Amino acid sequence: MSSSESVLFLLILGLMLLLARGLGELFRYFKQPMVIGEILAGILLGPTVFGMLAPDIYNHLFNSSAAISSALSGLAMLGVVLLLIVSGLEVDLGVLIRQSKVAGLTSFTGIIFTFIAGFALSYLFPSFLGLPPEKSPLIFSLFIGTSLSITALPVVAKILMDLKLFKSEIGFTVIAAAMLNDITGWIIFSILITQISDSGHGFSPQTTVGLMFAFLLVTLVFGRKFFNRILPAIQKKFSFPGSVLNFIFIVGLAGAAFTEYIGIHAIFGAFIVGIAIGDSAHLKEETREIIQQFVTNIFAPLFFVSIGLKVNFFLNFDFFLTLTLVVVATAAKVTGSALGARAAGMGKLESKAVGFGMNAHGAMEIILGLLALEYGLITERTFVALVIMAIITSVISGPLMSVYAGKIKKLRTLKGLLTPSSIYITTASSKEEIIRELCTKAAAAYRLDEIALRVAVFAREETSSTGLVNGLALPHARITAKEPLLMCAVSKTGIDFDSLDGKPSHIFFLLITPQSMPELQLQLLSEIAKPFSDDELAVRVRENPAGFYPLISSRI
Repeated sequence: MSSSESVLFLLILGLMLLLARGLGELFRYFKQPMVIGEILAGILLGPTVFGMLAPDIYNHLFNSSAAISSALSGLAMLGVVLLLIVSGLEVDLGVLIRQSKVAGLTSFTGIIFTFIAGFALSYLFPSFLGLPPEKSPLIFSLFIGTSLSITALPVVAKILMDLKLFKSEIGFTVIAAAMLNDITGWIIFSILITQISDSGHGFSPQTTVGLMFAFLLVTLVFGRKFFNRILPAIQKKFSFPGSVLNFIFIVGLAGAAFTEYIGIHAIFGAFIVGIAIGDSAHLKEETREIIQQFVTNIFAPLFFVSIGLKVNFFLNFDFFLTLTLVVVATAAKVTGSALGARAAGMGKLESKAVGFGMNAHGAMEIILGLLALEYGLITERTFVALVIMAIITSVISGPLMSVYAGKIKKLRTLKGLLTPSSIYITTASSKEEIIRELCTKAAAAYRLDEIALRVAVFAREETSSTGLVNGLALPHARITAKEPLLMCAVSKTGIDFDSLDGKPSHIFFLLITPQSMPELQLQLLSEIAKPFSDDELAVRVRENPAGFYPLISSRI
């Protein structure tokens, strides 16, 4: 570059970072992913807004110098490679293994549903989806199906942390399934690239795919063990954290260079190396944080801003195409992922929360779209629709997940479990009779195995009586269930339940909780016992058994 070009280049970088940071912080304030603001910064700086309002200044800044254009492209390339290294570091193979059943089913059904929907839509209506004339309809349809299948791991992780669900069963499932989605999606896309790219230094597509799987095997098996052994030595013998940061970037860039050399995009190699290094128990959290802050605040914004510089979003916006992609991607992804989670044993509400969590396409979708645009596989119109679809699905995932998370939280409280239909007046006269009666009604109401339920409750009762004080008895058990269940009986005459205060019990709560949630049983038992600090409720029940529900509802 000449001196004037260097000045212009530095000013452009400063302007890109300023707008990206400002708009990113604005979106973060409204609890939305910062990446949306960074993309919007590029749209404002690019041909969509700035190029239309001040075309001469825009062309002078971005189109007057081939050297500046090349430098910006190089920085964008570096940004996306480093971003994929960071994304790989976030993949926890331990979580994948522990959640293999539910995550595998969730990921598989989510991918299958969206892949089939995207493939069918683009194969049946190629012109509507924007198939370039010279490209293969099959490859194009495979790409659309793959792109709709991707879940953005960084966006999902941020949403779960904001909703305080990251370490919940829902959070582990979504994260593990998103990891599998990303790995599967990049493998499929990498194979597609071999069919449309002239790169690969003379390798045939079959050889390229073989080398890719060899790279996967070597990096995730042998490389992972090597990194786990060498990291402690680097941290001990060299300066920290600089030496570790250098090592991670050097190895990550080497992996990126290798996959680019064999004909697969560099980001795939960066992602796989990131997974292998991130799995090491010796990689300190401080190091992860430094890398993430450095990349996500400097290089990643430059990449996302550059997206807006690529095309005119206004001229290439197709409302019906965008709406179609949003509806198809959301319906297929949510339905497929929710069905997979449900089949793996999750509850109905939890499965829906997982489905909406998996629907966030975010950065990964945009990166795929940009690469496809660069390879000429899609048109600018399709690219704009994919970017907007990725933004919309990322924006709606958090609020919709929070709706179902709120319902789940409410369902796991006494107030959520206790309904008028779960309370009845009993005429039972003995402890055994009331327990059998409660089990019969609970089994019928919740479609449970009555014999198994009765055995579990009586087994718990044999260890110690659940008759408490002030007219309350709390028979309970933990069984193989997806959600807690509650049935309540009230007796005007009272039943001898071996209570702690030696008095007859008048209110009987049968509490059934999942075996996997021992802490939930203690929480609910405490909630039920709290309103019975005196015997007022028992007295009122003797006077008016039918009035128990409004009375207890006012106290919880």
